[in-house]
Amino acid sequence: MTSIRAVPIGLAAVAVAATPAAAAVSAETAFIFNSFSFLVCGALVMLMALGFTLLESGLVRSKNTAAICLKNMALYSIAGLMFYIIGYNLMYTDVAGWIGSISLLYNAPEAELTLLGAETATDEMVAAVVDNKYSVMSDWYFQMVFVATAASIVSGTLAERIKVWPFLIFVTVLTAIIYPIQGAWTWGGGWLSELGFSDFAGSTIVHSVGGWCALTGAIVLGPRRGKFDKNGNVRPIPGANLPLATAGTFVLWFGWFGFNGGSQLALGSALDAVAMSIVFVNTNLAAAAGVIAAMALANILYRKIDLTLALNGAIGGLVAITAGPDLSNHLLSIIIGAIGGGLVVVAVPFIDRLKIDDVVGAISAHLVAGVWGTLAVGIFGSGDLLVQVIGIAAIGAFCVVTSAVLWLALKYTIGIRVDAEDEDLGLDHAELGQEAYPEFGRGSQIV
Repeated sequence: MTSIRAVPIGLAAVAVAATPAAAAVSAETAFIFNSFSFLVCGALVMLMALGFTLLESGLVRSKNTAAICLKNMALYSIAGLMFYIIGYNLMYTDVAGWIGSISLLYNAPEAELTLLGAETATDEMVAAVVDNKYSVMSDWYFQMVFVATAASIVSGTLAERIKVWPFLIFVTVLTAIIYPIQGAWTWGGGWLSELGFSDFAGSTIVHSVGGWCALTGAIVLGPRRGKFDKNGNVRPIPGANLPLATAGTFVLWFGWFGFNGGSQLALGSALDAVAMSIVFVNTNLAAAAGVIAAMALANILYRKIDLTLALNGAIGGLVAITAGPDLSNHLLSIIIGAIGGGLVVVAVPFIDRLKIDDVVGAISAHLVAGVWGTLAVGIFGSGDLLVQVIGIAAIGAFCVVTSAVLWLALKYTIGIRVDAEDEDLGLDHAELGQEAYPEFGRGSQIV
């Protein structure tokens, strides 16, 4: 197993992990700081699950809010279980080019368990643990929350018309097999990593994967009733709670500091602290540029400033910089983020014209901006542009084919879409038998 996630250096003149010569603290202190970074940054990424829940809840109609909340709670739980049962081993253990170990469960190593159970810890016990440079399960936790992020992207696109259980079956396969296998090609040290593909924190490996699966699912599932008229023209379906969606975007922005910052993968030296600081700053600059670019472009195109496009502009900027937040030139981060936010404004109506119904704009913000951010590594940094294109195409093809097979299998066996009557009533009533806002809906009629 690669002892620490194999991320090739992308756009920066900063190192991914500390070298013994760079460390100014003891090996045990570096071990503590490295493990602490994984755990705290992982907790920040977990908070993004709340961000996605709030964002999606605000952008769907109120009759589907409880179903969105349930799906996001369930998909995070499934991601954690499946990554423990098989996903981590497929992605990181004994990767040989294409895939890791097909084995079940991933637990703390014997050395850590021995230290934990000892009445008196010896220097040899401590050295055996510290030699790994970080706690093994702290790394597992940090990797797990990334899997949940990819699954969350799919949820928003397919909202308001997909059945809960078929969706969760898809999430099970996505987090157990699809995501880990393509991850093994890159962060697991597989063939794309050997080729030189660079994706610091996952513009492609996380965000585009979720985007490809969402795009495929939206095509198989079809649009919501009433989204397009009989002539194929788009009929806007406003979300129920834009303040909630705004709060969700801010939570995502906050969690992204853990997403990108933690991907430095170490905090045991001054070099790592400097590198992580640069990542934090670039992440914030790109998001801010994405917002302003989306606002300006929306105003030019539509003569109005659209809040939902501004929200997705922030996400587009964040996704775009995720492949290369280690840029030492902060101005380039602003440019990358601004282009990411601008692409969202163009991509949302383009996807509508293709008659693909993406409820929250996730395909635009995560797939389109993710592709751009990965290409930017080759354009502005040390990455090879051709290799970046190969990586984008290979991962995209794998996700489209595998997810299409799974979506179609579900569609023609148990079915993936609620019937027309249930869709009109709302998934809260049809799938859960309860409502998020009963005093404003059907429940308000009960006396």
